[in-house]
Amino acid sequence: MSQLLQEYLPLVIFIGIAFVISAGLMLAPFLIAPHKPDPEKLSAYECGFEAFDDARMKFDVRFYLVALLFIIFDLEIAFLFPWAVAFKDLSSLGFWSMMVFLGILTIGFIYEWRKGALEWD
Repeated sequence: MSQLLQEYLPLVIFIGIAFVISAGLMLAPFLIAPHKPDPEKLSAYECGFEAFDDARMKFDVRFYLVALLFIIFDLEIAFLFPWAVAFKDLSSLGFWSMMVFLGILTIGFIYEWRKGALEWD
């Protein structure tokens, strides 16, 4: 049993240190930060708009287009990195399936470009 405890002791120490550091970082702002609230800081502000009463108000389509751009690039990185790491072990099917995937993402990017998501006025 002591052999098992000695093997897991570094892990327990690491978890303890991580807990102490994270607790310290969570408590530090309450102790260090200045507490001077003003009406501007306390006002509600979401999604680039001032807070409003009607939930059926129309949003600018650019917010959705930016979200689509984020999803496109996030998916691309999430799938491209493991594919590149395992590239030597893949067959031609693995290569062409990734090319189809990248083609679909490219179509999404072209759609975003045509809709004007990359233009900030």
